[in-house]
Amino acid sequence: MMLALIENAFLSLAGSAIPASTVVVLAATGVLLNERVGVMNLGQEGLIGIGAVYSVIAVSSWSVGSPWIAMLVGMIAAAVAGLVFALFVVVFKASQVLVGLALALGGIGLSNQLGTNRNGTPIQVQFQEVNPGGKFDDNDFFEAFLFHEPPVYLAYIVIPAFLWFLLFRTRHGMNMRAVGENPAAADAVGVSVTWSRLGYTVLGAALAGAGGAYMVLSFTPTWSPDIARGRGWVALAVVIFAGWRPFRAVAGALLYGGMISLGVTAQARGWDLPALEARDLAFFLSMLPFLVTLIAILIPAGAAKIGRRVRSTAAPAALATPYSREDR
Repeated sequence: MMLALIENAFLSLAGSAIPASTVVVLAATGVLLNERVGVMNLGQEGLIGIGAVYSVIAVSSWSVGSPWIAMLVGMIAAAVAGLVFALFVVVFKASQVLVGLALALGGIGLSNQLGTNRNGTPIQVQFQEVNPGGKFDDNDFFEAFLFHEPPVYLAYIVIPAFLWFLLFRTRHGMNMRAVGENPAAADAVGVSVTWSRLGYTVLGAALAGAGGAYMVLSFTPTWSPDIARGRGWVALAVVIFAGWRPFRAVAGALLYGGMISLGVTAQARGWDLPALEARDLAFFLSMLPFLVTLIAILIPAGAAKIGRRVRSTAAPAALATPYSREDR
C-alpha cells in the first residue's frame, strides 16, 4: 500500500514537472546560446512575456488556427526585441546589464499592456499531447514520461542534443566558444565577433519567446498579467548551475519544475507541516522552487571558494564584455 502511494506520488510529480519545466528549458537554452558568445541578456522575463502575448494575439485577433504558427509569431516578436537589445549592446557597446534590465521591465510592461483586454480569456488553439490512438491512457508511467505536447520533446531532446553537438563536435561550435572566451583571438582567425553575437542573441531571444508561447498554447492556456512569474530569472540561474552545458541545463530546469510540482501535489493531496499554518504553507511552497534554485547555483560558487572549481563550470571569459576590433 505504501509503495503504491509513493509510486503514485512520484508519477504525479514527474508528469507535472516535465511540462512545468519546459518554459525554463527553452529560455535557458536561449541564455546558453547568448552567453556562449559572450552576451549576457537579463531580459528573459520580458522576452517570455512578449512571446506569450503575441501568440495570444495571433490566435485571438489574427485568427491563426495552428499552434505552430502562433508560436512562430511569438518567436518572431521576441526575436525582434532581441535584435534591438543586440544592436544596443553589440554594435553600440551599451551596458549589457542595464539594457537587459530595461528589456526585462519593458517586455513585462508591453506584454501586460497588450494583454489588458485578454485577461482570463481561454486560448482555444492549443498543442495536443502525443498519444498514438489513445491506446495508453490507463498507463500512468507512459502518461507521466512519454505523452506530452510536441514542444516538450523539442525542448528536452532535440534542441539540447543539437546544441551539444553544435558546441562540442563542430568547428562552428568551436568558433562560437572562442567568441565567448577570447573574441580578439577569434577575430584574428577570421571569425566575425559582431555577427556571431548579433545572430545568437536574436536566436536566444526567439527561444525565450517560444517558451512564452508554450505557456499560453499548452501549459496554462489563458492569458494573465506577468505571465512569466520569475521563470526568466530562473532560466538565467539554471545556466549558471549547469556550467553552460545544454543537458545540465535541462536537469536544472527539471529541478525547478519538480519543486513547482511538489507544491501543487502537496496542496492537492493535503500534505501539511505541523509547524506551518495552511496559509504559511502555501507561501512556503510557492517560494520553494526559487529557494532550491538559489541553493543550486550557490553550489558551484562554494566549490570555487574551496578550490574545487573545474574548467567546465567556468563562465565564458568574455561574458558581458563588449568587443571592439580597435582595442586589440
